[in-house]
Amino acid sequence: MAASEKLITTVSTKGQVILPSAIRKRREWVAGTRLVVEETAEGVLLKRTPVFTETRPEDVFASLPYSGKPKTLEEMDAGVLAEARRRHARD
Repeated sequence: MAASEKLITTVSTKGQVILPSAIRKRREWVAGTRLVVEETAEGVLLKRTPVFTETRPEDVFASLPYSGKPKTLEEMDAGVLAEARRRHARD
């Protein structure tokens, strides 16, 4: 289907619109795909919803309980390096 080809669909009495199968296949929109609907100056825009909701660091800081003395940056770096070495040695 050419990008300039115009396709026509009809709004049902329930407000439903059927998207042409060529578009659904190209976009990989299967049954159950959730879409964001945005009204723009040119018309209506449909976009797939993000897999994960947007979060900010302040939303998740301290979300896991930890009791103990806070780690220093050097201790954190050493822990990350030790885990990387452990995983690398495993392969």
